Amino acid sequence: MELKKTAGRPRVVIIGGGFAGINLAKKLKDKPVEVLLLDKHNYHTFQPLLYQVAMGYIEADSIAFPLRRIFGKQKNFTFNLADVKKINPEKNTITADIGEIAYDYLVIATGADTNFFGNKQIEHFAMPMKNVGEALNIRSFMLQNLEKAVIQTDPGERDALLTFVVVGGGPTGVELSGALAEIRNHVLTDDYPSLKTEDMEVYLVEGKPVVLGAMSSHASASAKKFLHKMGVTIYNGVHVEEYDGNQIKISDGKVIKSRNVFWAAGVTGLYPEGLQKVTIARGNRVQTDEINRVVGYENVFAIGDVSAMITAQYPNGLPGMAQPAIQTGQHLAKNILHLINGEPTEPFKYFDKGSLATIGQNKAVADIGKLYFHGFIAWMIWMFVHLMSLVGFTNKLSVMANWMLKYLTHNTDDRLIVRFFDTKTRMADPETR
Repeated sequence: MELKKTAGRPRVVIIGGGFAGINLAKKLKDKPVEVLLLDKHNYHTFQPLLYQVAMGYIEADSIAFPLRRIFGKQKNFTFNLADVKKINPEKNTITADIGEIAYDYLVIATGADTNFFGNKQIEHFAMPMKNVGEALNIRSFMLQNLEKAVIQTDPGERDALLTFVVVGGGPTGVELSGALAEIRNHVLTDDYPSLKTEDMEVYLVEGKPVVLGAMSSHASASAKKFLHKMGVTIYNGVHVEEYDGNQIKISDGKVIKSRNVFWAAGVTGLYPEGLQKVTIARGNRVQTDEINRVVGYENVFAIGDVSAMITAQYPNGLPGMAQPAIQTGQHLAKNILHLINGEPTEPFKYFDKGSLATIGQNKAVADIGKLYFHGFIAWMIWMFVHLMSLVGFTNKLSVMANWMLKYLTHNTDDRLIVRFFDTKTRMADPETR
């Protein structure tokens, strides 16, 4: 099958329906181009709240929104469910499972995947969290192990089932470990009366000397203080060397027996094959110039987490967060139109709107410009920003209702094992018990 282009209009093909891809497509609305968005899922995922799905705070559907609904009124837009396998820059086509597709301008917005740094053993046994499916896997896995702990007669195995290790001290790792601590402190004994709060252990392992290393020293110190008060044990400046599903070995010699290791330690760029190796930068990201054009190509671009725009300020590329993805997507739309019209392009300039991380109820940190907030005020800012950033009015209402319930009761109604996670095959199976 070959998807034919609209005569007389250049086709912009976007691979990926994340923050970068949808913002680029939106900015091309009513412009003299044909926009084709391809993704192997038919929905956009609000990744910053994946950890809340994993912890059973909110429903999975409330952070996802159908891509066709987003662009329902955009006449120059088409979406196709497709898994892109290869880029063929010499032919200006891409090869997908639905056929070969021609493009005039190709934009890679495929995001990033979990980086296990080449350790296949850890990759097999640790639990990643980069999409809705993986978040649901963590939720099922966590709840299954709590259920097993209730009936376990072997004290050592029971301790391992109730020991949770989060690897990675960035925003995701901090938020995940804080959420686990809240479950231990406010939910465990209510839902599982035979268990005690002190039975459950939560560890956070981070390779850098501090948590939230990309934020201010004030934010880092406050986050660490919050986590300590919530009962999280933090190991800084160490790396995970091994994890076999039973025990995790840390570089300082510490060994922790745990059945629950959640991996939030790094990301790696995710993109189809076909690009020259010289265009791939650190972190397996695609190196681009100042207008997000892939180095060595004229009409191939990369935006969002998969892109590495190397500058003096950002020697490893822009941070892998929502705002750089949104801004690069919006800016690239302008430059594609400039290129079509034969006009000079405009270099991208990143406007840092700040960084946020929540540790738990009434506990968050926020760096906004030169201002720093922590505690309740930062928590309110965090909630407002994330709520307003969600796609879809019903999603906003659903998340707000769940947050209100949790605030009032310290509990939620979404800790459901809707599909069992098979610990042997490491795959979800609705029939596995």
